[in-house]
Amino acid sequence: MPKILYVEDDPNLSYVTKDNLELEGYEVTHFQDGKEAWKSFTKEKYDLCLLDVMLPELDGFSLAEKIRKQNQQIPIIFLTAKGMQEDRITGLKVGGDDYVTKPFSIEELNLRIKVFLKRKDVNKEVTEGNGKWKLGDYEFNYNQLSLKSDDKAEQLTHREAEVLKYLCERKHQVIKREEILTAIWGRDDYFLGRSLDVFITRLRKMLSDDPKIKIENVHGIGFRFTC
Repeated sequence: MPKILYVEDDPNLSYVTKDNLELEGYEVTHFQDGKEAWKSFTKEKYDLCLLDVMLPELDGFSLAEKIRKQNQQIPIIFLTAKGMQEDRITGLKVGGDDYVTKPFSIEELNLRIKVFLKRKDVNKEVTEGNGKWKLGDYEFNYNQLSLKSDDKAEQLTHREAEVLKYLCERKHQVIKREEILTAIWGRDDYFLGRSLDVFITRLRKMLSDDPKIKIENVHGIGFRFTC
């Protein structure tokens, strides 16, 4: 039974959401403030985090940053207010993998959760040989979410690893932005496009010690990955 850390301070919304997710077969541990949720995260093992942005004691962004420092792999979905557009971008920048805008349907939320948990299961099934790429001076291991060279080692988030894997599978091709967004996030929208730029910038920085490796912007279209 997948275990979800759910942090939401609205008692009515949290009651309905928790009840419906449990009917879908998840084990849901709910907290009303970020500080108590963080204490639980350090002691328990969760499969996914579902975080509201506006929380007492410790807000959702700060909680996500703390979670990411301890665990790069766990999926984080933010619950953002409809009018707070910048929250979506900020949430993705601090380590979130996706967001759901309030008010949301349980069907939509459940679909997003299933996508992440399914990918997690698929990742476990990827064989070691198929999950590795030699990129110039680096070795990228998708299964272990790692990027290593002789001098350093980076631990990737799921989203960073998915973006890099997508680029690796299409080396030297021009890849459309909307193609990447649809393949990885399941949809193409402005805020996810901004987030994709953040992930590309992070990957460029991680790979910057080898000048042969380039993630080029192709104006008005997308990217080209060469190494």
